[in-house]
Amino acid sequence: MAKKSSRTKDTNGRVADNRKAFHNYFIEETLEAGVQLAGTEVRSARDGGVNLTDSYVRIDKDEAWLIGCRISTYAPAGLNNHDPVRPKKLLLHRRQIDRLAGRVKLEGFSLVVTKVYFNDAGRLKAELGLAKGKKQHDKRATSRDQDAKREIARAMRQRG
Repeated sequence: MAKKSSRTKDTNGRVADNRKAFHNYFIEETLEAGVQLAGTEVRSARDGGVNLTDSYVRIDKDEAWLIGCRISTYAPAGLNNHDPVRPKKLLLHRRQIDRLAGRVKLEGFSLVVTKVYFNDAGRLKAELGLAKGKKQHDKRATSRDQDAKREIARAMRQRG
């Protein structure tokens, strides 16, 4: 019997979430982008070896790049492995890149990655969020609202 990997994805193809992004930012809009990967990166991502902590998107010379996303090395590859933290090119249409660059430059938005998943065709996709930073009091208010919702749900479950 084959040993199951300790890092597994859930049933809908999601590989990694960036829950910290929802804590630190107001996500105004989301957008799906393809990710250009090396072969060993795809295999490692299928095993769940993706970490989105502190990852963001930078637009340089009319290309979008995923910075700070760590895809672990794939052990069976040996010496033919990839660099785990190399910048990864995002596959977007020119119009999308121009629109995002304009909003980031003129309106003060940030581009963060909210999740990475495999679509139905088996391609690795990244969900980008156009985000505004939260202040400390906004974070406290969000936390307070979530706690209240959790308490209400708990009370409703206890009532039956």
